[in-house]
Amino acid sequence: MIDILYQDDALLAVNKPANLAVHRSTFVGPADEFLIDLLREQVGDSVYLAHRLDRATSGLLLVARSKEVAAALGEQFMQRTVHKQYLVVVRGWPEPAGGVVDYPLPGSRDTGPRREARTHYRRLATIEVPIELGRYPQQRYALLLAEPESGRFRQIRKHLAHIHHPVIGDCQHGRGDHNRLYKQHFGCHRMLLHAWRLCFAHPATGAAMEIEAPLDAAYAALLERFGWTLPGVSEEE
Repeated sequence: MIDILYQDDALLAVNKPANLAVHRSTFVGPADEFLIDLLREQVGDSVYLAHRLDRATSGLLLVARSKEVAAALGEQFMQRTVHKQYLVVVRGWPEPAGGVVDYPLPGSRDTGPRREARTHYRRLATIEVPIELGRYPQQRYALLLAEPESGRFRQIRKHLAHIHHPVIGDCQHGRGDHNRLYKQHFGCHRMLLHAWRLCFAHPATGAAMEIEAPLDAAYAALLERFGWTLPGVSEEE
């Protein structure tokens, strides 16, 4: 069952599992299941994607109940009036104050024309683990809050790799040695990128909407192991 976080007559907000393709595509490779098909069967009605997430990415996805609502939501994403926040674990320690990656990116084909792309990021927590890898006796990792202005293909993954802080578990743009370390030492077999929160205008009423998608068990367990808490969540809670 797909976890439905919010629903009304116009739209659904769901929490997409990691490693589930949203829909059929030449870029996801062979897959037995697709979120859009599972959700259509679950709700017993037609549903339409308003935007997309990579197969390896988990988290909040908006799905419309009609083509008209899908188009209205899609227009908000195109106009960049949707505020998107992602939680991401990266190799290394970016600057404490965070920053902005302003680096043009191509579309789904690397040979295509590059278009402007900006991602804001803020460091939430850090850890140094006593595990030897390569020439370093200890490894540094950080939890970031990433806020992309645009929605280019694999934007957050490419931008963080560009500043030498790749996403843990990213097979295409990350570091294989650190990905293996997380599997072997922490039992983590997923990419640590999660679409956490969306703020947007309801396409039917215009009401301000803010929806948050909880982390899955594997991601939450890792944060607990590292002693990391999310913004607005105290250790007592």
